[in-house]
Amino acid sequence: MLPQADISLQQLSEALLDTDKPFPARFLYRFSDMEAADLEKLGAIWPQLPLWRRQGLMEDIEELSSKDTLLDYVAFSRFALKDEDPKVRQLAVNTLWDYEQTDLIPTFLELIATDSEADVRAAAAGGLARFVYAGEIEEIPQAKLKKIEEALLAVLADQETPIQVKRAALEALGYSSRDEVPGLIKTAFNSKDKKWMASALFAMSRSASAEWQPEVLSMLESNLPALRMEAARAAGELELTDAIPQLLELLDDTDENTRQASIWSLSQIGGEGVQEALEKLYEEAEDEDELELLESALDNLTFTQGGKLMPLYELPNEEQTGDELEDNDEDYFEDVDEATDWYEEAGEFDDLEDLYDDEEDLTD
Repeated sequence: MLPQADISLQQLSEALLDTDKPFPARFLYRFSDMEAADLEKLGAIWPQLPLWRRQGLMEDIEELSSKDTLLDYVAFSRFALKDEDPKVRQLAVNTLWDYEQTDLIPTFLELIATDSEADVRAAAAGGLARFVYAGEIEEIPQAKLKKIEEALLAVLADQETPIQVKRAALEALGYSSRDEVPGLIKTAFNSKDKKWMASALFAMSRSASAEWQPEVLSMLESNLPALRMEAARAAGELELTDAIPQLLELLDDTDENTRQASIWSLSQIGGEGVQEALEKLYEEAEDEDELELLESALDNLTFTQGGKLMPLYELPNEEQTGDELEDNDEDYFEDVDEATDWYEEAGEFDDLEDLYDDEEDLTD
């Protein structure tokens, strides 16, 4: 039985309105796959909920949706987009990032154009990145891709658009092969504005183009942690082997985000000395989160270097049957998938703004 199956809408409403008690965690599942009739009834009590409860609820749902792909919060998140509080709307947009339905494209485009809050518009621009990528690999019609790209380019061209919205648009366009995009990235990088440079590096990481190697390598030595982290991340995404010596040095960086990005990037690139360095870190690590990241990175490195693919090309020994070999291969690839999923949830930095809550990171 699904966790939400035995929870009535009446029980859900009463729990929401009872602000003297914490909201039961299992009730969060009741918001998944919500029907229109239930959302209409929920709308009657929603304005009565204090702001802290609405915001807390959306924060919990955003987190849960990223961890459990079987849950579908699209309908409820669309409902929350009508909230008068911009933070609630922004969290609703962030939750929608986890879904691939193309009917979300018009929603994001409308929010970019009409929402009164820059943070909500920026989140909507970020949400379009998934669809830019989908268009590049021809999973959505090219007409839809063109419409998205032109909307994002218009954001960048509009002098009145807030900077955080423009930066989010540039980051989303990182996946695009449009002729205009490399020039926009280069302009942002050369601006010497630290936030624009960070967004440029983020866009570079999505470009799948080694043309950005000089810029990425130079920023691995930046005195700003946020720029070192973004450069380390980009080096891995672009598989820049020339970055290996610098990434190995960054394993001792004073900034935790930079260290984490360097660990994962090394697992994406591989190469001489990488496995030994990551194994040494693993042996010395005491923090559980770092141990988990290193374990996942070592699994990913094995996949990157193809170390365990060799048995596929070797004759089985006399004690192994065909079924046993097939089971071993399936177990290995399941381990790699789990490691990659963990990093996407816990180690990857998809939302740059999360890193910039402390503005001191972006000042000289």
